[in-house]
Amino acid sequence: MPLILGAAATLGGVWALRRLIHVGILRGLRAPRVPHAHVSNAFGLAPDRVQQVHMPTAGGKRLVGWWVLPPQASERPVPAVLVMHGWGSNAAMMGPVVPPLHEAGFAVLLGDARCHGHSDDESFTSMPRFAEDIASGLAWLRRQPNVDVQRLALLGHSVGAAAALLHAAHHDDVRAVVSLSAFAHPAEAMRRFMAEKRIPHALLGWYALRHVQRVIGTTFDKIAPLNTLAAVRCPTLLVHGIGDRTVPVEDARRLLTASRHARLLLVDGDHDLRHALAPHAETLVAFLHTAFEPRS
Repeated sequence: MPLILGAAATLGGVWALRRLIHVGILRGLRAPRVPHAHVSNAFGLAPDRVQQVHMPTAGGKRLVGWWVLPPQASERPVPAVLVMHGWGSNAAMMGPVVPPLHEAGFAVLLGDARCHGHSDDESFTSMPRFAEDIASGLAWLRRQPNVDVQRLALLGHSVGAAAALLHAAHHDDVRAVVSLSAFAHPAEAMRRFMAEKRIPHALLGWYALRHVQRVIGTTFDKIAPLNTLAAVRCPTLLVHGIGDRTVPVEDARRLLTASRHARLLLVDGDHDLRHALAPHAETLVAFLHTAFEPRS
């Protein structure tokens, strides 16, 4: 009996330690919730042009977003662009993309993903959950009478860009994707992150990668932009900063080879790109206008 009790205690201790490690992994990878700063001024427009909205998403959760309509929407349905931020960011931090899109006559919906900004919390978030929130935003857009539902596009940054490509790979409901600073493969991105945090891959990193895949319910290979981009049938603009130290510019070049529908725009910037895009606003708008042209 003492032997059995000792074995049970040992197993219980191992199970408790394993659970503690799992909790620690998810807590260590959890995105920081960055508060919105001066939301009314973040988009470079008069406050009466920006409306806060709420959207249902998966799991009975609620997303908070900001809805910007151009003057043309009072006369006819207009094309719309859904903007998704990156990991540890929020909708307001994507504000610099709004003025050129608004001036071009596009409606813009900027959403906070779950566990970010003002949106509801979850036990964890992930790139597939970002993609679910993108789908929820598109569903909301399709219910708006001011929107031409045949002319929708996605613009995402980093994890938001990877999620936009993941959505477009499985749904033929957008006319274009603008990908800002997307990584080629999430396993590589996580290895870079863990190396920055000095987490040894041989000791703990490999286990963390395996556990994260178990939690999100899929493999990194299945959701990697390097693999999903090949299934995206709409025009895709890959924008990447030459000075990006978070995701090497080589990732963008690898992604370009994965799709015959993609083109690459290299800009003088880092991973953030918010301000680096300003000199290329006309290129971005022209890309969307071309994608929104009537299909032959």
